[in-house]
Amino acid sequence: MIEKGEKSFRASRYLTKLDGKDYLEVKWRLLWLRTEHPEAVIATELEKHEGGMALFKARITIPDGGEATGWGSETVSDFGEYIEKAETKALGRACAALGYGTQFCSDFDFHDKPVDAPVKRSVATAAQVKAIYAIAQEEHGLTEEVMNEHAKKEYGRTPVELTKLEASQLIDRLKGKRNR
Repeated sequence: MIEKGEKSFRASRYLTKLDGKDYLEVKWRLLWLRTEHPEAVIATELEKHEGGMALFKARITIPDGGEATGWGSETVSDFGEYIEKAETKALGRACAALGYGTQFCSDFDFHDKPVDAPVKRSVATAAQVKAIYAIAQEEHGLTEEVMNEHAKKEYGRTPVELTKLEASQLIDRLKGKRNR
């Protein structure tokens, strides 16, 4: 904690290692912000919550100073408490955009890869997609169109566009198995 009479935040006291690099957790970025600007306004908003995915927007305004917006998303398949994680991620990015912990987070570190480079995802195999449609038809009487709508509702994409993990989860659900 900050000692009584101490005027500045020393981030080095709060660093942890993440993948071998110094990292400043979001809680410490927020403490740093509040130490320097206790009057800062912090607002978060759940922008989207559907199909096991949450998207948050965080806006931080420093009166007579800067303002930043950070976005954070998470899925239930990546993190059990994905809603809270998405909000924390958005807050961390907004803090980093204002300079609180920027040097200690990877949000703006893209190494030699441009930020607009396409992201390669592990897409569902042809066998998985075939299985999805076959199980949907044989066990549930669903047409391909209805299955596409179901997948769009659950994942925001058709079966052909799912990741391998999502396709596997969908197959399990169609077979009546529950993810534990």
